[in-house]
Amino acid sequence: MRKLRIILFFILCYNFSNGQLNIDSLSISLPIIIDNNPIGNNTLVFIDSNHLNSPDKILPGQWITYNSLKLNKTIPQEFINKTIYLEFTLNNTDKNADTVYFYPGNSYRKIAIYKILSTVKLQQLQDESKIDGFQPLAILPNETATYIAELHFAKRKFNSLTPKIIPKKYLDKYQREYYTGSYNELVFGYILCGLLVMMIFFNVANYNLGRKKEFLYNCLYAICMFWLIFFNTYIDRRSGVFASFFMGYLAFILLLIGTIFYIAFTRKFLDTKNNYPLLNKIFYYEEKGLLILLFCYNFIYFFTENFSLQNAVENGTKILILLTGIMYIIVGIKQKNKLFNYLLIGNAILIFFSIISFVLILTTVRRTGIFTSALLYYEVGIVGELIFFLLGLTYKNRKELIERIKEQEALKLDAEKQIFETKIALLNAQQNERNRISKDMHDDLGAGVTAIRLFSELAKRRLGKNTIPEIEKISSSANELLNNMNAIIWTMNSSNDSFGNMVAYVRSYAIEYFENTGIHCSVTVAEHLPEMAVNGAIRRNVFLVIKEALNNVLKHSKATEVKLILKIENTSISLIIQDNGTGIDFDNLRKFGNGLKNMKDRMKKSGIGFFIENNNGTMIILQQIK
Repeated sequence: MRKLRIILFFILCYNFSNGQLNIDSLSISLPIIIDNNPIGNNTLVFIDSNHLNSPDKILPGQWITYNSLKLNKTIPQEFINKTIYLEFTLNNTDKNADTVYFYPGNSYRKIAIYKILSTVKLQQLQDESKIDGFQPLAILPNETATYIAELHFAKRKFNSLTPKIIPKKYLDKYQREYYTGSYNELVFGYILCGLLVMMIFFNVANYNLGRKKEFLYNCLYAICMFWLIFFNTYIDRRSGVFASFFMGYLAFILLLIGTIFYIAFTRKFLDTKNNYPLLNKIFYYEEKGLLILLFCYNFIYFFTENFSLQNAVENGTKILILLTGIMYIIVGIKQKNKLFNYLLIGNAILIFFSIISFVLILTTVRRTGIFTSALLYYEVGIVGELIFFLLGLTYKNRKELIERIKEQEALKLDAEKQIFETKIALLNAQQNERNRISKDMHDDLGAGVTAIRLFSELAKRRLGKNTIPEIEKISSSANELLNNMNAIIWTMNSSNDSFGNMVAYVRSYAIEYFENTGIHCSVTVAEHLPEMAVNGAIRRNVFLVIKEALNNVLKHSKATEVKLILKIENTSISLIIQDNGTGIDFDNLRKFGNGLKNMKDRMKKSGIGFFIENNNGTMIILQQIK
């Protein structure tokens, strides 16, 4: 039994030595490394197709040289689910310890480094590559050390296996140059991110103002696209655990969730349920399908190692989104709706640039600048789509604002109409009450006052020359009261609310007033009187002023003649009352009492100018104020 163990030990050592393929000839001397050193010529590779899951088990396996793999820019898809082991030897001939960095390429979800000890045992080093994918290796003076790198690729199509050793002093320079190798793409990507940030703020502001769900859905879609473009730009050439996770999983998840929010936005924005039933049904089933695909993708990614199925689900989802977008465009072209057209153009832009991006990926065009970046075309499509979405939202908001203003104006007009109708009803009620009062005054009071005057006249006739003064005063007061009452009835009756009626009444009153007084009264009226309404309050004030003026002529002017002249000049109406008496003494107005003051106040309230002057007697002018 002991002899058998010895024989097996020697067989193991023999196989191990064969597997190393002469390590000394493959060793890398640290002092001669400048800047960065691809170590493909000095590296052995073992492909763990059987999933041994233990580095010490693969040591006796069949190792091959890196160059014999004849890899292109990216690794074959069948390598993704397999564990790749690299073996390389570093030789530090310097008297000082040195540190170099091992960089296998991108993208890797896990990198484990083992150092082969002299006892043919493996010592696992602390993993310091999680952040950026660079693993430091410390080499002692005059030490030759062999390392095993266990590599697990990210679950994505575009992984690279380009192992390099980078001296510590060149690491910052190498990373800076490598990360900014596509500077124009970085700048353009960050500009697109800035545009997306403004769109996000725009949507948030509008959602806060109106609480409309379409702004919320569009905001969530813009957020998903922002993180997609930002991380694509930031970690485009980076490695590490997060970069691997984003490229292999999170990028597609953001795209998928963003698409679901986009569909929700479109359904709400266009109200497809009521306006476009067929399109609403398509979007409804697409939403459900995408949610199912989202669940399947997560299950495959986290619980299986079947990258082919994962890739099939991813490609199938993108094809479904593309076909739905094309169908959306076809349906939209038939609608000929301006609001629909904004989303239609945005969707067409995204599909156009997505096709360009897809063609660049399929043809594996070498990435030599900004115009050969497949990812950048897709990002431009996303931003173009969102811009037209915002234009559509702005158009819809403006349209809704105009409709709201119209509704508010209609409500305002209705309210004003109701107020106006209420005022009309009130005026009609007041006028009806005025007419009723004037009728009652005419029928009841008028009859009573007329009876008093008749009885006083009969009493005067029966008494003859023995008439007492009190009866004469009763008769005179009854006559004056009857005239005043007739004037009040005239002003209150709405049937007299016209300019022509007022002129006729004033003319009749003036001529009758000066009968048997010794004063000749003449009234001159302009031809073609304007047809206009004059309400009772104005008629009453004008009549009372005219009455007061005629009364002053009769009592104080000592005139023999009085003229009333109605003029119409340039649509301005003037009434002139001119007598040939002694005139008015402005320095001594006591004889007029408050009459003149009341006349001015009445005309001021009625909006009529009042002027009085001496002109071969007293002249009073009532003039319409424009």
